[in-house]
Amino acid sequence: MWNFISPVNLIRYLIVWRVTSPLVHLPRYFPLELSQTLGTLIVRRLPTPQAREWRDALTAWEDAAAARSPDRQTEKKKFEEHNAPTLPSWPLESVLFAYPAKRSYGEGETILWELKLLGDSAEHGLFLETILPAMEYATTLTDERWHRAYSVWGRFEIPAIYAARGARWEPVVSAGRLLSEQRVTPSQWAEGLSFAPQKPRPFHRLTWLTPFDLNEVPTLQTLVDALMERMTLFLPGKRAQPSDVWALLTPDEQTAIWLALEQAHPPAGTLQRHTLEPSPRGFPGRWIGTQTFWTIPAALVPYLELASILHIGKQTHFGCGTFQLIPDER
Repeated sequence: MWNFISPVNLIRYLIVWRVTSPLVHLPRYFPLELSQTLGTLIVRRLPTPQAREWRDALTAWEDAAAARSPDRQTEKKKFEEHNAPTLPSWPLESVLFAYPAKRSYGEGETILWELKLLGDSAEHGLFLETILPAMEYATTLTDERWHRAYSVWGRFEIPAIYAARGARWEPVVSAGRLLSEQRVTPSQWAEGLSFAPQKPRPFHRLTWLTPFDLNEVPTLQTLVDALMERMTLFLPGKRAQPSDVWALLTPDEQTAIWLALEQAHPPAGTLQRHTLEPSPRGFPGRWIGTQTFWTIPAALVPYLELASILHIGKQTHFGCGTFQLIPDER
C-alpha cells in the first residue's frame, strides 16, 4: 500500500488557541467562520495580484451564504433528494477541521482545531508566510464585524502549534514562539504509520465526525470510490482519474479490495442500519450520524483510515467527510 500512499502530499497542523477573555462562544459550526474570517485577513495582507483569487472566492462565499434559505421540509425528503448548498473554499487545497467539543470557553481554556494543507498547497512556507500571520492578526481583532459579544476573534492567543509526524505531534510554535529551525515536509505525516492490515479487529460501525456530502447513503463501495476520487488530487496533471489511482495498487492489492467488498455484502434480506440525519441547520454537507454494516473486512480498514485522514466527498475544506471506525464490542 505504500506505493499507493507515496504521492500524498499532506501537512497536518494542530492549532492550539488559548482564550484570553472571561467567556467566548464558538458558532455552531466553527470551520465556516474560520474560513471566512481567516480568508478575509489573508486577503488584506496579500499583494493585489495574489489577493484577487482570494477575493473572488470570498465574494462567492458571501453570495452563497446570503442565498442560503434552509427549508426544513427537506428533512422529510429521501436521502438522495436532500441537497445542501455548496460554499466556495479557499483558493488552495485545505481542510479546516474543528475537533468535536463544547461551544463555550472560559479564560485560559484551549480551543483545538486542525488545518490540513494538501497536494500542491502542502508547503510549510505557505503556512508561515500566509496563514500564520493572518491567525496572529486575528488575536488582536477589534473590527466590529467580528469582535462582537463573546466572539473568539481578538480574544485568544496562540501558545502552540504542532505538525504531525506519523502519530506524533511535533511543535512548530511553542510558548507562543515560532521554532524557525523546525523543518516540516509534506511526507512526514505518514512516517511510522502502518497501513497494512493488522491483527483482526472486528469493525461494524462507522460514525461521521462531521457532515458528509455524498450522493447516496454510503456503502463500503461508495467510500472506496470516494477515496479514489479524492486521491486524484495528488496525481500529476489536471485530468487524473480514479482509474489512475487504482493503477497505483498492485494486482494483489486490487484483488484484496474487491474480495473484501464482496465479503462485505450482507446476506439477502439483511438490513443495513443507520441513524443518518440531515445536517443541522446552517451546517455544510448533507448528512451526519452513524452507520452499521454487516461487516467491515480487515483488508478495507487501512483504506478507510486513509479516507478519514484526507476527508472525502464535497466541502472537505470545511471539514466535511471524516469519520471514525468503532470497534465491535460484541
